[in-house]
Amino acid sequence: MDLNSSAFVAPPELVRAVSRCATPIDCPLDRYLFRQGDDPTGLYVLLSGRVTMILESVPCPFEVVHELESPGSLLGLPAIIGDKPYSLTAVAHAHAEVSFVKRDDFSRLMLSEPALGMMILQVLAAEVRSARAAISEYPARIHRARSLRRKAPLMGLTEASR
Repeated sequence: MDLNSSAFVAPPELVRAVSRCATPIDCPLDRYLFRQGDDPTGLYVLLSGRVTMILESVPCPFEVVHELESPGSLLGLPAIIGDKPYSLTAVAHAHAEVSFVKRDDFSRLMLSEPALGMMILQVLAAEVRSARAAISEYPARIHRARSLRRKAPLMGLTEASR
């Protein structure tokens, strides 16, 4: 399932505002920023480098993995806005530049600068559109994969060559 990476990217004005109350996170090695199911502690902003977003599906034994490399990506936004656990796991890769905004600081920022709220809504709407597009494409991918598996013997493919 492919998500649109630009869906996580905030407008520069919002990134600047959030960065004023952010703390840099040191990532000399790969580092979990948060795990799916954890209570939200704050918002993360990708400044440079790469973050892997992972959605684990229960009870099905599969996970959706998405790589983010877009500066200005907001991570954990639905959790802090909705006051619900993180719905994904985020792993910052070595040398990624990430900043962290505590949940209370983010709330104060939103109250002091209400115009930022519309930008937050735009980022959330883009995430929803991206997720819906990925979900709508998923059945076709499953069908193609099953079709290829059925045709594999006809094409001379064996288990070892797949």
